[in-house]
Amino acid sequence: MPDKPTRPSRGSTRPALKPAANGIVYLSGGNPQIAKGDGDAPVQAYIAAMPEWKSDIGRRLDALIVKAVPNVRKAVRWNSPFYGTEEHGWFVSYHVFAKYIKVTFLNGVGLDPMPPAGGKDPDARWIDLYEGDFDEPQLTDWFRQSANLPAWKGF
Repeated sequence: MPDKPTRPSRGSTRPALKPAANGIVYLSGGNPQIAKGDGDAPVQAYIAAMPEWKSDIGRRLDALIVKAVPNVRKAVRWNSPFYGTEEHGWFVSYHVFAKYIKVTFLNGVGLDPMPPAGGKDPDARWIDLYEGDFDEPQLTDWFRQSANLPAWKGF
């Protein structure tokens, strides 16, 4: 029996998402659809599936976080990698958009200096990383600070 394309849910007017040539389904903006999971493996699958230059940035972010925060916990939820500590909770996540990667500090209002952008969540702050735009010392400092502040206990 031939494979049938995935149908959209009832009431949806959007067409079914189809995998790219590499087998990954990309959501709007180019974010890879990766199944939720705990540990390094789902995070590495997400990073490998990040399109274009974004995969290199994903590898750099992951390496910086691991170096800055010994014993960091990792998970993928809502098609985004999350990093946390047992003591304080989930402190940072990132998500792919068409032209940038949004790095969200879930407790960002406690960082000094605060990341430049904020929104509905009064505790979160973020920075958008564009191609060629990577301030390693500042990001490392924020990762260390954020990991040592009370964070989101979430899932």
